[in-house]
Amino acid sequence: MSKVILTVDDSRTMRDMLRLALTDASFTVLQAVDGVHGLEVLEGSQPDVIITDINMPNMDGFGFIEGVRRSGLHAATPILVLTTESDQAKKQRAREAGATGWIVKPFDPVKLVDAVRRVAA
Repeated sequence: MSKVILTVDDSRTMRDMLRLALTDASFTVLQAVDGVHGLEVLEGSQPDVIITDINMPNMDGFGFIEGVRRSGLHAATPILVLTTESDQAKKQRAREAGATGWIVKPFDPVKLVDAVRRVAA
């Protein structure tokens, strides 16, 4: 049975690139367009790993991570942040919100899949 990955990103191009990289590695991919939509998708699913952007409309990645961590059901689900940001303060804020790891865009598909496999184990 394949692992389920939820990707949350407002960029259609980025969602497509993530879907391609992850499905090529035999993962099942769920997608959301922002943090609000991500929390809605979570209500009816049980992903093994979540990958989220930080800068999104409606609800940013920090708010999304905090929302995931508050929902007892997904409190232990690994969350990888995938963003163009590399600022230490933002990394620290993401960790404090409950992020498991940080990947900077543009991503290397092989390294992304390796990171997902590491946290999904």
